[in-house]
Amino acid sequence: MTILVTRPEPAATELVSRLRCLGKLAWSLPLIEFTPGRDLIHLPKQLAALQPGDLVFLLSQQVVTFAEPALQQSATTWPEALNYYAIGRSTALALHTVSNLKVDYPHARETSEELVRLNRLQQVSGKRALILRGSPGRELLAETLIERGAEVQYCECYQRCEKHYNGATEGRRWRDRGITTLVVTSGEMLQQLFSLFPPIDRREWLLHCRLVVVSERLATQAAELGWQDIDVADGADNDALLRALR
Repeated sequence: MTILVTRPEPAATELVSRLRCLGKLAWSLPLIEFTPGRDLIHLPKQLAALQPGDLVFLLSQQVVTFAEPALQQSATTWPEALNYYAIGRSTALALHTVSNLKVDYPHARETSEELVRLNRLQQVSGKRALILRGSPGRELLAETLIERGAEVQYCECYQRCEKHYNGATEGRRWRDRGITTLVVTSGEMLQQLFSLFPPIDRREWLLHCRLVVVSERLATQAAELGWQDIDVADGADNDALLRALR
């Protein structure tokens, strides 16, 4: 098994290092990178405007990576009287580490579907919810909260930027290295990976690789693109990916 990890840095390098420690052949090809979001400057005011018991949602670890320095710069801290929710364990841990606050998160899978199933989010009528995220993604969380009577605001804390590669060059490189397993952690990156390589590389190599993804939704998307050997990890963090790759 020779593995190509396409998730962004620094998670890609960390996963590759851990795989190599286990004696596996692994390389990284990050497909996206992150830059500061357009709304970061407004975050301190947005947090200050919330009332005790209002809701704050963090949809990835990158939110904390970019939001924490922005708050420090404005001499602001995460307000204690709010209810914090994260998309998964690693994001919850990232916020808890910088704030020491309690953060709820779904324990099954790191998806919006699991997040909106949390008991405490069934009765949110009259509350305000601030969703901290990257550049616009899925709207399921906001739509569900609005249906349940909450007032929703967004803060774009970071942007995802596509990294550009020469597809023919990369196709030769990874075929020469004998890549047989691909790790992909978002639908955006899956489509990017599929589109990156020339059709001959897709036909002869890419679609024959085993694909490790992080949700059933992603597995369905991969099958529609033509992959057949697809495994779903039990989470989106590197621990879960490592379990799937073992």
